[in-house]
Amino acid sequence: MDHSITFNFFVIFTGSAILATLAMFGRQPLLIAYIVLGALLGPYGFATIDDPSLISDLAHIGIVFLLYLLGLDMQPAKLITMLRKATLIALFSSAIFAFAGFSFASLFGYSDIESLVIGLAMMFSSTIIGIKLLPTTALHHKHIGELVTGLLLLQDLIAILVLIAIQSLSNQAGTQGIDWWMMIQPLVMLPLLIIVAWALIKWLIIPLLVKFDRIQEFMFLITIGWCLGLAELASFIGLSQEIGAFVAGVTMALTPIAQFVALTLKPLRDFFLVLFFFSLGASFNLGLLPQVWLPAIILAAIFLILKPLVFRFLLFKLEESPRMGWEVGFRLGQNSEFALLVAFLALGTGMIGVEAAHVIQATAIITFLISTYIVISRYPSPIAMTDKLRRD
Repeated sequence: MDHSITFNFFVIFTGSAILATLAMFGRQPLLIAYIVLGALLGPYGFATIDDPSLISDLAHIGIVFLLYLLGLDMQPAKLITMLRKATLIALFSSAIFAFAGFSFASLFGYSDIESLVIGLAMMFSSTIIGIKLLPTTALHHKHIGELVTGLLLLQDLIAILVLIAIQSLSNQAGTQGIDWWMMIQPLVMLPLLIIVAWALIKWLIIPLLVKFDRIQEFMFLITIGWCLGLAELASFIGLSQEIGAFVAGVTMALTPIAQFVALTLKPLRDFFLVLFFFSLGASFNLGLLPQVWLPAIILAAIFLILKPLVFRFLLFKLEESPRMGWEVGFRLGQNSEFALLVAFLALGTGMIGVEAAHVIQATAIITFLISTYIVISRYPSPIAMTDKLRRD
């Protein structure tokens, strides 16, 4: 049944408000309430909203704003230093997680290709969960924030390469050959995007803001346009919109209105994030749970334990404190929304079957839930379970 967008918003936000109230009384994270509501009302539940694709598209804007706001809080010089350190960790940890995922999937009897895809899907941590649970204003959390963000962005780059590789392998199977330009495109285009953004900020955006700095409506429009414009430009040249939004945020941090932008956009970000987590729950097919629950639970348990251990070990080798290593590891302990994209693309190209795709999907959602509980009960977060740990 087709419903208007107004009806869909009514169902999502009224339902979220009710479940969020229950969650608050039960001292549970609001994020879980949104995912549960999506599973209940989505096409695989009561089908109140039977086509969540529009909601999913809108929800993606929340992630773009999230990365934009995070970029606003970072100084470019510190970011470059941090990325040098994070690159080795991102590469080594991704290789370890891919090998572990491949090995355990093989033990469950999946084919070599399916095991490879499952291994690739296990490499990444969730940009959305990791950033959402990260305090952005608490000064004592700056270093951890920069480290977590750097690792997630590097994983995003690796994830883009993996998605392109899957598409290229599919083309090769269809005799269209491997597109090598697509493989190296992100590595060429990212520096170009940064240079263009820096030049536009210096010679266009800052002069405009200085000239019209008394008109807040104009500044609001400029900042929104800058964020979404860079996100679209990044997408156009083969990068992710999230990377474009982050570059927009880091370059906007060079302007005198960075804090004004950060405060202005937070309510807008939260509005779209509710939609995102609802669409995440709505995308999961509850009917396939009996077929995939055992491998999904075992894989989720393995990676919830393995990821903190690996990050703690690698960070300790780079002279970070054990406490820092554990916290980064637990904050990155979940699988990524990129795993869902990998499963979707591999299924669509025939590389994996439906069961393997849903193992990836179920593992990601289980790790989303458990990792969130671990972080909000142990570390500072905007949605922490205690007032002592609650930081925005």
